[in-house]
Amino acid sequence: MTFPLPNVSNDLSGRVALVTGASSGLGVRFAKTLAACGAKVGLAARRTDRLEAVAEEIRAAGGEAICISMDATDADQLFAAVDTLEKAYGTVDILINNAGIPDAQRAHKMEVELIDRVLGVNLRAPYILSCEFARRLIAAKKPGRIVNISSVAHYSYSGNGAALYAITKTAVARMTEALSLEWAKYGINVNAICPGMFKTEMLDGMLERVGDLSQHVVRQRICDPAQMDSTLLYLVSPASECVTGAVIRVDDGQSARN
Repeated sequence: MTFPLPNVSNDLSGRVALVTGASSGLGVRFAKTLAACGAKVGLAARRTDRLEAVAEEIRAAGGEAICISMDATDADQLFAAVDTLEKAYGTVDILINNAGIPDAQRAHKMEVELIDRVLGVNLRAPYILSCEFARRLIAAKKPGRIVNISSVAHYSYSGNGAALYAITKTAVARMTEALSLEWAKYGINVNAICPGMFKTEMLDGMLERVGDLSQHVVRQRICDPAQMDSTLLYLVSPASECVTGAVIRVDDGQSARN
């Protein structure tokens, strides 16, 4: 086998990608980025009005996208999302498990309903989707890429609330490592990104509660989702064919606080 020099390409023509949580935040950027590189994209989330707005932007830029109504806590809707996208564009070979919710509460004050929802959206859903995604690829004898969105909360937790969020994000990182081993022989690469603070609706809500955090990190800034494009594209492109089971921190040095 020969490789180009350098062995780098962002051409995703012919690829089909499912992006969960695509109605806001990082999910919107992920979907637009994949579509801009030629992938046909399925936008999955509960807020279909927002999905349609994102899809219209993608189509206006010459890309292809469909909207998929999906509640991440409903297993039947998870299976249906993969099925809908496959019927529209063919075998899904990129899965971005981005959907997630914070808890923002002390552990001992959480209602069981919220516990179930955080576990359902942040951990159960990506696991179920990953398994369905892999099952179809294995049956089709095709390779694929899964990118799970974890968090820097996987590495550290301050004890000031959102313990369950941190627990689920560590579980996502471990899920990445475990499934990468299980599916390596099938050519399915499973990797994770652990973002730090990026400008999203979720972060906006936190900043409203705790104030401006940018002055407490080394570079005194909060990153833009566009600054994660290269990491995402690397993990779904041919250049990362030998990379699986990696958990990559992208936090602009924020972990080293002033």
